[in-house]
Parts: sequence; structure tokens; C-alpha cells
Amino acid sequence: MLSEAFQKCIDPSCGLEYPVTDIRIECERGHLLDIKYKSKPQTSLKEVFYKRRNHANNIFNESGVWRFRELLNFCQIDTENIDECSRYLVSLDGAEGRLSKPYHMSKVSDYVGVQNMRLQPEGYNPSGSFKDNGMTTAVTHAKLVNIKKIICASTGNTSASAAMYAANENMECDVYIPAGEVAPGKLGQAFQFGAQVIEIKGNFDDALSASLKQAGKGGGYTVNSVNPFRIEGQKTIVFRALESLDWEAPDWIVYPGGALGNTSSCGKSLMELYEWGWINKIPRIAVVNSEGANTLYTLFNGKFEGKELRWNKGKPDTELIKNYYKFMDTNGIKPKTKATAIQIAKPANIIKGLRALEFTNGIVTQVSDSEMLDGMALVGLNGFDCEMASGAVPAGIKKLTSEGVIKKDDTVIGILTGRQKDSSIPVDYHKNPQNRFANPPKS
Repeated sequence: MLSEAFQKCIDPSCGLEYPVTDIRIECERGHLLDIKYKSKPQTSLKEVFYKRRNHANNIFNESGVWRFRELLNFCQIDTENIDECSRYLVSLDGAEGRLSKPYHMSKVSDYVGVQNMRLQPEGYNPSGSFKDNGMTTAVTHAKLVNIKKIICASTGNTSASAAMYAANENMECDVYIPAGEVAPGKLGQAFQFGAQVIEIKGNFDDALSASLKQAGKGGGYTVNSVNPFRIEGQKTIVFRALESLDWEAPDWIVYPGGALGNTSSCGKSLMELYEWGWINKIPRIAVVNSEGANTLYTLFNGKFEGKELRWNKGKPDTELIKNYYKFMDTNGIKPKTKATAIQIAKPANIIKGLRALEFTNGIVTQVSDSEMLDGMALVGLNGFDCEMASGAVPAGIKKLTSEGVIKKDDTVIGILTGRQKDSSIPVDYHKNPQNRFANPPKS
């Protein structure tokens, strides 16, 4: 094996480093970690990645994650050696990210007022959400360090993905969920794949706290997005989007905002690609919160104590975050939205998210449940399926376009993070003729 990858604290004033074989989610001083690489990948790899789309039954070329394996080679293997790939890399038969790419959806474009817009449905992943991109890399690292049990907290999608990959690798999987807050379709996947479900009274943040506490006791390997190896896999969402544009960076990349793992991975991928000379323009990131779970929107836009929370070159005002969390706890403020995938009050990756927003001159907005439902329904009218949280993307683009932030001639990529797994949501939407795109049944 080569000696090219390592873990590094993201705090510039700390910068502690660890080997990739260390099992940790933060440095000794409590800061999150990045996976770093010593070598600069050559741009000639773009042609290699393109040719691998004709995969010739090589599942690692077929995979939308491992097709880009030179850009996330933390296992430090010979990436052209199929035996080494088979020994180290975890894949669900090449299915993760395989069908994920941006599509032009004309009805959505007309609705939001931006014609040069494409939406990338990550619901084509085998478990039905973007989580598989990162779970395949997190479980690869777990396998590398001989882990037998993985553990996560989830509002549904993470548990489905973790349980699926654990079953495929013959690992145990414990899933902590907020009782009564997970869509039955998602919870059913966790059960189906053999996970041990642990119900926690409270919300996602309570479930995450319980899972991390258990992992700290040696009770499992954390695969939530605080795990830096999971972020590596999620970078490939951006790689596929950029490849579809011949590596010409768009003006905007738009995500729903939950735990902010996607925001963090997008920022990391863009920082690396720009540093490597793979792109010559930095897209702006737009994060779309639900109005009912809008912590990032509130803090980033100065809606609490009049201070705008920023990365500030690696010196974010962490006291402001703590004060806001204390304010929510004291006043009994809980996240509340039908879009349970992003019903998160205390984003675990808020610091990395701030870094991504600073690097890309990004912005944060919020939309209502009604706007998300309209966005979800409109995506469906283009023949694509997405869950309610993904409806935040067209809703957010429409709002930012109407405000003049996104220009009508901008190039925009929106990420639809998952497919619909709660059938009651679209049924209820379409039964109500008051909804904008409703198609109520006739009798």
C-alpha cells in the first residue's frame, strides 16, 4: 500500500494529524476531521473516468462512487488492480451512484424561471437516497480497520443505507431513531436489512447524541456524516454533476439543508478540485432549510442576537452556536416539518458547512412545507420521483430567482437527495384540490 492519505483536523490553528487507520470522528481537541491526500491528481484522470463508464463488467468502474476512486483513495491501493479493489472497496455490485446524473426537467425550469437548470436525482441509489454515496466509503473504512458493528442515528435514509451495506458485508448494525418521527417506508428498510433498531424519545439530535455516546463506549463504529470517510463518498455527487458539464463549473449548486453533510462534502470537493486545477471557477452553494428546521438559516443570516455566523477563516463563533442551542432547549423549540429527512435542529456538520459556504460565497435560505410539497409534486410531473425534503431545491431556486439572487441565465445544478418513501405525503397532497399542482381523484 502507498502512504498518501491521512486525517487532519479542520481547525487551522490546531491541524492535528492522524493515520487513516485511526478510528475517530474528531481530533483530541474536539474538532472535526478531513481526509487529506499528499499527491495532486492529474487532470488526465478525467478521460479515465469517462472511459470507465463503459465498465466492461468491472463493478468498481460501474459504481458512481468508485469510478472516481483515485480522488478518494484513502485505502491507498493500486486503483487499477482489480484484486486490490475487490479486497478493500465496499460496493453493492456497483450500484451506488451508478444512475445518478443531472437531468433537465422542463416543467421545473419554467416554474422556477431558470432554463439552464438541471436536477440530479440521488434517489436512484439502491437504498433510495444520496446516503449510499457516503455509506459505501464509510463502510469501506470500517472494513479496512476490521470493524464488526456499525452504528448510526437516523431520520430514515441513513438507517436504510447503513443497514443495507452492513448486511452486504456481514456486519452488525445498530440504528438509533427518534420514536414516531421516521417514515414507515424508511424504517421498514432498516428492519428488512437486519438492523437492530433502537427507539429514542425525542428528535434526531437526541438519537445522534445517544448513538455517539454508545459508540464512545466501544459499542460501534459511527457512520453518520460526522465520520470524515463518509464525506469522501458524498464528494462524488459533485464529481458526477461536473462531469456532465465537461468539468465546466456551474454558477450554483443547490442542496436541501439538514445535518449539512452534503454541504460539507460539496465544499470539500470544490476546494480540492480548485486547488488541483480541475476547475477554474468556484460555484456558489445555496442551502435550503425548512422553515420548521432552520438553524443554519437563522444563524447564518443574523436572526439570533444580530450576529451573522461565519467560518471566519477557521475561527467561527462557536459560542453563538452554543447560545442558540441553549435558547432552543430553554424555550422548548423543536424542529417541526413534514420533511423529516431535514427535521434537524442541531446540524452535526455546521462547522464544515460554514467552511463550504465561505469558500463558495454561498447563501442560506428557507422555504415552507407548502413550497416544498409544490416542488416535490412538480418534479413528479416531469416523470421523476423525490421526497418532500428534495422539493426544497426547486422551491429554494424559485425563491432565490424571484429575489434576483440567482439570475435567469445562470447555470444551476440542484441535488434531489432522495426518493419518496412516505406514500401518505403525495396522496394527501393530491387529494387536496387547494394545492397548486394537485391532481385529485374523481368519482
